[in-house]
Amino acid sequence: MHHKVELNDNGKMRTYTKMYLMICLSTACIFLYQYQLSRARLISQPTHQQDTVGEVQQKASDFYVSTTTNSSTAISPPLSTPQDKLPLPPLYIITPTFRRPEQLAELTRLGYTLKHVPNLLWLVIEDAEHATALVTKLLEHIGVPFVHLVAAMPEKFRKNKVKPRGVSNRNRGLKWIRANATEGVFYFADDDNTYDVALFEEIRYTKKVSMWPVGLITKYGVSSPIVRNGSFAGFYDGWIGGRKYAVDMAGFAVSVKFLLSRPKAEMPFKPGYEEDGFLKSLHPFDNSEIELLASNCTEILTWHTQTKKNQPAQQLDMGKYKDTNLVKLRGILV
Repeated sequence: MHHKVELNDNGKMRTYTKMYLMICLSTACIFLYQYQLSRARLISQPTHQQDTVGEVQQKASDFYVSTTTNSSTAISPPLSTPQDKLPLPPLYIITPTFRRPEQLAELTRLGYTLKHVPNLLWLVIEDAEHATALVTKLLEHIGVPFVHLVAAMPEKFRKNKVKPRGVSNRNRGLKWIRANATEGVFYFADDDNTYDVALFEEIRYTKKVSMWPVGLITKYGVSSPIVRNGSFAGFYDGWIGGRKYAVDMAGFAVSVKFLLSRPKAEMPFKPGYEEDGFLKSLHPFDNSEIELLASNCTEILTWHTQTKKNQPAQQLDMGKYKDTNLVKLRGILV
């Protein structure tokens, strides 16, 4: 049996009012959802605003990026830092390099390692009169904040049987740091080594000079500070050679503030004694002040790997291949 329900005017008004309120509530929910979604997208997009160099130097979390050889610097957006955390001290990674068949491959490997490290600036310095365009393009592609510089080896050393490679590059990096940095830590990272990303977080808080083991070097297989009863007790290295600091280039990092307090510190053009000479130039500095990293020098976080040397690529037969992709590939090879 069906009953016909009739509503009076008041009943109809109440029904229409409920329906109207439900529609308004639904519409408000939709607008609120769209607003939150658009706000999330806006936050996730990087800002394109650029600060001045002076402003960046006031923020430890800022990045510097340069693609020119004269150090004119463009600045990328600062890292966002949670309110309850202090900004990370900046790291300056100095990498000397020179044109050779393995150059782009080794810079690629190192670059993608550094990409995992926050608040880092990569100083890539070529032993050349002019920056190599292919190197600049690679650095831009990898996306690690960088400065691309040149520092050719003085001509008088090029005639030597054993050349002091990388010295002019590293000294150029020190000069840049003195002119542009006020805090943080710098590290000489050669492009033919292999690095655990944990190393970079350990060196970030170096107060003066920190050291750690380097694997795959000399007949001992490792170069390392000797630690006895938790304290520094000397150096273990396959070649001491009368050096006060028998360490590998990849085995120490230095505080920027400490460097700035030693204005005469630089690396000597003396093959085999570059590390020793540089660390001596930081005097006064006592061995008891060495900060021992890598679990008190019981771990290896960097390896002195070396890529197999390759012969220069043969010239391309343009009679056969001038209309092929090989022309472009040949331009990449040395």
